Amino acid sequence: MFKNFEFIIILYLKKMKLGAFSTSLSVKDLSVSKAFYEKLGFSIFGGDMSKNYLIMKNETTLIGLFQGMFENNIITFNPGWDSSARNIAEFDDVRDIQKDLKEKGVPFIAEADESTDGPASFMIMDPDGNTILVDQHR
Repeated sequence: MFKNFEFIIILYLKKMKLGAFSTSLSVKDLSVSKAFYEKLGFSIFGGDMSKNYLIMKNETTLIGLFQGMFENNIITFNPGWDSSARNIAEFDDVRDIQKDLKEKGVPFIAEADESTDGPASFMIMDPDGNTILVDQHR
């Protein structure tokens, strides 16, 4: 009898593995923002100036700078990646995270196609209007 109870408790307490965390900033001038974050010790980790975005990194902290791509700042999670965009062995698939959040009554702005596998994303909004992107690249 206790084994079943313990199993239920473990399932209830399981935390989502959301992967790498970053903040995606909507910037007015990519060059000016790049120079500012370099002064804070960030360096270019990815992206492309000609495509109006850069990913800047300082140790394990990631900031995406995006010019003209979206209105507000976005909190981003990347299941399957660590803070260096390296694949991690164990992660929760974006579709499983989406299903769990749906069961908990979280409304969605955009949804991942649950009939697929591999790369996918969804978007939700927190109670204060902050957009959260869960973006799986593999």
